[in-house]
This record gives sequence, structure tokens and C-alpha cells, in this order.
Amino acid sequence: MSTFAKRERLLLADLLETVGPDAETLCEGWRARDLAAHVIVRERRPDAAGGTLIKQLVPRLEKVMAEYTAKPYDELIQLIRTGPPRFSPFQLKQVDEAANIVEFYVHTEDVRRAQPDWSPRELDPVFQDTLWSRLERTARLLGRGIPTGLVLRRPDGQTAVAHRGTPVVTVTGEPSELLLFAFGRQGAARVDLAGDADAVEKLHETKQLGF
Repeated sequence: MSTFAKRERLLLADLLETVGPDAETLCEGWRARDLAAHVIVRERRPDAAGGTLIKQLVPRLEKVMAEYTAKPYDELIQLIRTGPPRFSPFQLKQVDEAANIVEFYVHTEDVRRAQPDWSPRELDPVFQDTLWSRLERTARLLGRGIPTGLVLRRPDGQTAVAHRGTPVVTVTGEPSELLLFAFGRQGAARVDLAGDADAVEKLHETKQLGF
């Protein structure tokens, strides 16, 4: 597995273990146990994981999720730590890097930032650049359907257009924070928004941003 993906995986597993199965997360309706089950199903049950995108598979996804959430919590943590099964595509370094860096970073923050005593992590510049690269590639997909123009900007001035339109809202922050914002964690992301006041308010309220 790639260095960053493996690091974020282990951080998530440790954090889930620390907070316990009933801890809140930023994922609406999910406790820590539910989030752990989601991570495992995504990696180990492709026959069900497609339910996140394909309506016809939703009943199967719900059934398999229920099976995993019923397992002992310690077992779920261990499954996350050990990673996907031997012949899973996620075992390939290229697949792991492409699919899991953002996945595990976002879900780690979903757990961290739902706790009352959380504080921002200091992330190294290489990791920030990696997250920015992922965000640049997916910005327009993440910003589809929102009611305003949206530009994501790093403190150094680099920008990514998430949605073309007017009026335009510019969201400024470190790549890690912009990524959380673009994935729908608007309330927890430490960013600055600039633009028309009504447009900024609409952007704060929208449920369409992110997956």
C-alpha cells in the first residue's frame, strides 16, 4: 500500500478504537461502528459496495452493512488494520493510492472532528500537495449541481474550478480543508468564503456538494 494511504488507514483504525463504537461522526446517521462497517464493505464486498452509486444495489448494500455492523467492534477494527483480502484490487499499490488516500483521510477527520475536543492536524507539505492533486481531478464532479459558481483556492494562489456559474464564491484554505469542504463537510472545514453574501449562504446550506 502507498505510504499515505497506509498511514491514514492505521490512524483511522486507532481513532475508531479509541472513541468506541457509539462515538458520533460527521457522517449523518452514522456512529463509529457504522463508519467502520462502511470502510470494510467498500474494500471487501464489491458485490454490495456498488449500492453507494447504483440504486438497484441499495438493498444488498443495506443487508451487508447490517451484517458487518452486527460483528464485534474489535473485529471491525482489526479488519480495517489488516486491509483488503489478498486478491483484492486494493492490494495493488496504484489502486490503493488512487482510491484510498482521500477515503481514509476524510473518514479519519469524520471521526476526529465529531469529537468535542478535536484540534487540527499538522500535515506535511507533500501530503497537502497529494490531496490537492486529488482535489483538482475531482473538483468539477464534487461541485456538480450546486447553486453558485465555486472556486477552490490554496493560500499560495493555486485554484481549481469546482463549478462554473455566477455569482462566484471563492473558498480559500489548505488542500486538506478544501477537500473536506468539497466532500460536504462544510461545517467542519476550516476555510474562508468570499463572494456575494446570498451565494455564500446558499453554499453553506446546500446538500448537493460532495458525495
